[in-house]
Amino acid sequence: MIPLSIYNPATNALLTEVPADDASAVAIKAAAARAAQPDWQAQPLATRKDCLARFRTAVATEVETLAAIMTSETGKPITMARRELNGLLERIDFFLNEVDAVMLTRTVFDEGGMTEQIQPLPLGVVANISAWNYPWFTSGNVLVPALLTGNAVLFKPSEFATLSGLAMTRLLHEAGVPKDVLIAVVGGAATGEALVAQKIDGLFFTGSHATGVGLARTVGSRLIKLQLELGGKDPVYVCDDADPASAAAALADGAMYNTGQSCCSVERLYVHEKIYEAFVSAFVATVKSFQTGDPTSADTYIGAITRAPQLDVLQAQVDDAVAKGGTLLMGGHRGPGPGNWFEPTVLSHVDHSMLLMREETFGPLIGIQAVGSDAEAVELMNDTRYGLTAGVFTRDKTRARSILSKVKAGTVYWNCCDRVSPRLPWSGYGDSGLGLTLSTAGIETFTRPKAWHERQP
Repeated sequence: MIPLSIYNPATNALLTEVPADDASAVAIKAAAARAAQPDWQAQPLATRKDCLARFRTAVATEVETLAAIMTSETGKPITMARRELNGLLERIDFFLNEVDAVMLTRTVFDEGGMTEQIQPLPLGVVANISAWNYPWFTSGNVLVPALLTGNAVLFKPSEFATLSGLAMTRLLHEAGVPKDVLIAVVGGAATGEALVAQKIDGLFFTGSHATGVGLARTVGSRLIKLQLELGGKDPVYVCDDADPASAAAALADGAMYNTGQSCCSVERLYVHEKIYEAFVSAFVATVKSFQTGDPTSADTYIGAITRAPQLDVLQAQVDDAVAKGGTLLMGGHRGPGPGNWFEPTVLSHVDHSMLLMREETFGPLIGIQAVGSDAEAVELMNDTRYGLTAGVFTRDKTRARSILSKVKAGTVYWNCCDRVSPRLPWSGYGDSGLGLTLSTAGIETFTRPKAWHERQP
């Protein structure tokens, strides 16, 4: 096996090397999962729930250790790493509380000796190719409901969050999930290709649009369950009746949280011209207050860029915007090494001719565009290939609902942003993906219904 080298993006120091799975190793693991799945499905739901409840307890007990691992390999500020792990506990609670109702066999007709029932059954063996930006959230959204509903899982964590993925696997095994029911598959793109080539009953992927489209092409003819959680170019409109200072504070956090490396980060801002200057001034002041530095420090808000190639994307978007007339208000450059750093960056007087208003950014960079009306804002918000989230800041709920009802996005926000709830489905329009996670529908997606027709003799 070729070793996978894992580096700290804040320092570029080598953290460790772990064995990567080649195609033959992946095939062996897939066969083991296929063999183990029927016994796991046959276990009472209560037994599976007990395992996942013990997993929850273990995560809560090891938050500090797990957060340190996450920070070391992703560059995420330690306070945000802790917040992610504690937030996962709420999601596990939701799945544990709701899975019984989802897995209940329902009688939908019972007359004249004829009974009709719907029985939820697991898909079988599912593959999960997870993401690095929120490794515990994105993996947990798949692993927890998939295991609860009786599936076996071949789990490939991102190569940029491998240690977190292995820690999650360890805790699930220690909680009682059989080792062949949840199997970690370690490696980069070649390992992922080998995984997708296996006989699987579902593929659940979180990552880039380009990779997602490639996966869809690969498995489309096989007619298996496919869920793709892809990118976003998430817009927010600040109306003329909004308070500029409070809106700016909330949206600066929405744009820069996790160093802007969130699929639902605010990436486009439209502000009514009546309050534009006041909003921009307050926004810049807020971003300037964010501390950049050592991700292990509790005071750090802006951490490292996890993937070094993204630095070129960020610089290209800044240079393009400035060349086309955008005003650089702060930042705009790579930070000093070692490590992958980019300054928190804000531009005003931007428009849709610029890359930063059209292409996914995934970093601490935001453009702010003035608009003259609600109608103009809606038109610009919908001028995108993506449709993950969108928001409106206004004092008027009726106005907000009217605007957001016209915006093509899977999740919409009034006076908030960059928020995910386990109770609500997470899905997108267009290039933001296919299928969903979270909510009771996010449990059901790991099942297939079996229809029963029974006539009394």
